[in-house]
Amino acid sequence: AALPAGVLALLLGTLLWAPWRALHGAPLAELSGDQDFQLFLHKNLEFTRKIKGDVAALQRVVCDTFQLCKEEELLLVRQDLGIAQTPLEQCHSRAFQAEACFSQIRAGLRAYHGSLATVLELLPEHAGLVETLQLDAANLSSNIQQQMEDLGLATVTYPAEGQDPLPAFSSRFHHQVGGFFILANFQRFLETAYRALRHLARL
Repeated sequence: AALPAGVLALLLGTLLWAPWRALHGAPLAELSGDQDFQLFLHKNLEFTRKIKGDVAALQRVVCDTFQLCKEEELLLVRQDLGIAQTPLEQCHSRAFQAEACFSQIRAGLRAYHGSLATVLELLPEHAGLVETLQLDAANLSSNIQQQMEDLGLATVTYPAEGQDPLPAFSSRFHHQVGGFFILANFQRFLETAYRALRHLARL
């Protein structure tokens, strides 16, 4: 249903300028009363939590299968691999802007959808879980895109991380460590995305 212009203006104003911290008593009754937006937030909070659980399950598989369990033991190898954390600074800066944050989440989900192919090659016997994770990442990205369109938020295009070919690992061990860090980075990415959605749900 279309929102009254005044409610839409307040909603967009709140989304565009809400700092990461509390909004110092701003009149947010209209925003919290927007049932469609709240439904989107709560549904996708649950969805993000489910994806985090699946990433954690794959991290346990990598730990059990390759004995790669602790990041601090692998940091030197990581430097050789060039696997960077997908940025989400727009989701936790004090100048938090919903359209920029949502756009970064979508770009990151696309990047991880691609880089999970590295994990799929490593764990062919767990292909079902990896492919479910890829599908869920694509669906969460699609949900956010749809919500941005529904709210009239502009889509901010960030340079698509992970659009390059997957790294060519020089050894089987490097491939295993690469998969480990892709999952570790994805888990951190999801934690930040989850906090951003939860922050909006509390407004």
